[in-house]
Amino acid sequence: MSGRLVLDPARAPIEVVDLDLPAAGAAPRLCRAGTAEPARPTGSVLALVRSAGRPVGLVRADLGPHGGDGDADPAAVLAVLAHRQLGAVIAKSAEQADTSDPEPPQPLVTVVIATRERPELLARCLESLAVQRYPRFETVVVDNAPVTDATRELVKERFADSVRYVREPLRGLASAHNAGVAAALGEITAFTDDDVVIDPGWLDALVAGFADPEVGCVTGLILPAALRTATQVLLEAHGGFGKGFSARRYQVAEPPADQPLFPFTAGRLGSGANMAFRTEVLRRLGGFDAAVGTGTPAKGGDDLLSFFRAVVHGHALLYQPEALVWHHHRDRVEDLDAQAFGYGAGLGAYLAAVVVNEPRMLPALLRRVPGGVRHAISHTGAAATPADWPARLIRLQRRGMLYGPIGYLRSRRLVRKAQRDVR
Repeated sequence: MSGRLVLDPARAPIEVVDLDLPAAGAAPRLCRAGTAEPARPTGSVLALVRSAGRPVGLVRADLGPHGGDGDADPAAVLAVLAHRQLGAVIAKSAEQADTSDPEPPQPLVTVVIATRERPELLARCLESLAVQRYPRFETVVVDNAPVTDATRELVKERFADSVRYVREPLRGLASAHNAGVAAALGEITAFTDDDVVIDPGWLDALVAGFADPEVGCVTGLILPAALRTATQVLLEAHGGFGKGFSARRYQVAEPPADQPLFPFTAGRLGSGANMAFRTEVLRRLGGFDAAVGTGTPAKGGDDLLSFFRAVVHGHALLYQPEALVWHHHRDRVEDLDAQAFGYGAGLGAYLAAVVVNEPRMLPALLRRVPGGVRHAISHTGAAATPADWPARLIRLQRRGMLYGPIGYLRSRRLVRKAQRDVR
């Protein structure tokens, strides 16, 4: 399944599981999302389906209070459902399982994780990173404008042998990412967030995308780690972070026929919790714009701007669904308003930053304004049902879009002042 996921917040909690369908004759394996722990789900279930380890789609089921009909094994029930809904995709993935390069290149990768006062989440993320199959990587934790020593102490006490600690005093996700890029030793720099759990094959899949010398950026699949509350289900139902299960290559020279607003609809290309760049490409672009992103008045858009700039500077961007991370969505009702406004603000700030960073693209942007307005209205939920995204949140998101350019300009002034103060 690669289309829009239809989930009902009224069905929460929905148990998220990972179903692997190995070679013919072997029993399917069912684990809790983001873990190797066996699962025996009951009630509402959302299952990631893998064929020979590769993510191929999602299936939903209601297994009832006992995990299936009678004494049926939930893994067997979900496997039947997966073959019914995704049979052709599963078969194709199984055929391709043995076609990969037996000895692919293994460049050094720097993994950058920006964090701020969330040591418990960071510890879980670092533990998942420790079991990567890819052998050549380093980890840089960037402590962004900390107010306590909690993050530094965590790294020192539990991860000192495998993690480098960097402190970045200028608040903002883009500033933290720039500090990570400055510290990176790897040919490739990968980024993820402290609230994700990383799949063991994440780095293998990201690095594989760079086998194409034209690719300057690779993004990956982000799935919900848990859907325990109606808030988490609502966020995922509105779109979540997933971009589907088909690999896609984006390049200005070959614009996608199904995306008439390309390259301005950079949100289609990936998300910042799962992205990697050739380090030299990022450095040539001057890194990330410190005036956009979480932690600034702009509230977001740094990832979108980085994708846009990489593409318009002639690099290909590859969306690679085999590069998987599991994201822990916010779970409190009171977080919804802030997140809805932030979605819109980040989009508006990103478009303002496009004009500032790439003024040559202004004519192309203006030509797309009518279609862009229509897309923005659709993106903020006009076509959704109230259960998908309530009218209050739609209004907040649109207000955020109007605020975004103002937030970006405010953020630019604050960043310049802070940089002068630091110097």
